[in-house]
Amino acid sequence: MIRFISTLLLTIWTVSGLQMQNSRMVLRKSLDIHAGSTVELGWDTHKAVEDIPESLVKTIEGNDSMRRKFELLCRNAQAKICKEIEDIDGVGKFRSDAWVRENGGGGVSRVLAGGKVWEKAGVNLSVVYGSMPQEALKAATERGVDRAKGMAPGEKVPFFACGLSCVMHPKNPHCPTMHFNYRYFETDGGVWWFGGGTDITPSYLVEDDMKHFHGTYKTACDKHDPEYYPRFKQQADQYFVIAHRGETRGLGGIFYDDMNDRDPEELYALASDCLDAVVPAYGPIITKHMNDEFTQKEKEWQLIRRGRYVEFNLVYDRGTVFGLKTGGRIESILMSLPETARWEYDHNPEPGSPEEEILKAFRTPRNW
Repeated sequence: MIRFISTLLLTIWTVSGLQMQNSRMVLRKSLDIHAGSTVELGWDTHKAVEDIPESLVKTIEGNDSMRRKFELLCRNAQAKICKEIEDIDGVGKFRSDAWVRENGGGGVSRVLAGGKVWEKAGVNLSVVYGSMPQEALKAATERGVDRAKGMAPGEKVPFFACGLSCVMHPKNPHCPTMHFNYRYFETDGGVWWFGGGTDITPSYLVEDDMKHFHGTYKTACDKHDPEYYPRFKQQADQYFVIAHRGETRGLGGIFYDDMNDRDPEELYALASDCLDAVVPAYGPIITKHMNDEFTQKEKEWQLIRRGRYVEFNLVYDRGTVFGLKTGGRIESILMSLPETARWEYDHNPEPGSPEEEILKAFRTPRNW
């Protein structure tokens, strides 16, 4: 398994198009800061702090700026979601790690490990200032080429990004994995956009659970635009695809990106309502199944599906690629990976089995 993951990590660098100019570039990258100075940003340039700063957004932004407002939204959601997940787990507690970067920004990672219900759950806040290679911008958004239009080849794009991301891997194979990410980007010149989404990855298909999860997000989206949910659901089905397997990572949810077609306050409110829907959509499914009995065979199938989860995250996920290209904190970037996973050579579920049933759903997305 270690060799497999190592190979996938190497694939990230190849697929992303990173070019090594010298042996140091793999671990360290210089990014030009707005003030004109150059700060070394890399995997080891994050300074841990014991006390979490009141804000990771620079004071010059002002409390009324969208940068500060979105950070506060993410902070409040992080605290609320972690508390509610701890209440469901009953045993596990989230540990917090905070860090800052020399050029501004930083983050707070909250991770629960070895709980009663969750093997691993993480909710990460990140605030980033800097300049990114144009290929990193392409990784961050579908329209990355447009965002860098008019810039000279090789010229870096000054940016701000703030986001809250989460992945939760339960122990019981009848409890699904859940992921969400909500983010706000700005580049120099006042270009801005929002992105986000929440999706679910079960190992076994329970249609009522999927109707509940998708129905909760349809209600949240319908508050803003009745066209949102069907559009975002389709975009999730198209985005969370493991192309080399010919199947989706899970059973979808919502996914949106490059949203700047209306007032930013409206899109801020959309992100807020979607974050508020995380636990109502996911929590009841967990409490319903967290004490279900399961066999060793079912556990092994869950680990195989986790292996698919790893493949998607390391090869296709935009957030992973963006983090690696901008010198992100590696522990936070790879927080999404489960502690345990499994790869079997040429594994195929038995015909007519529950495992084959959900595999068909992964290969042919449906409406819930």
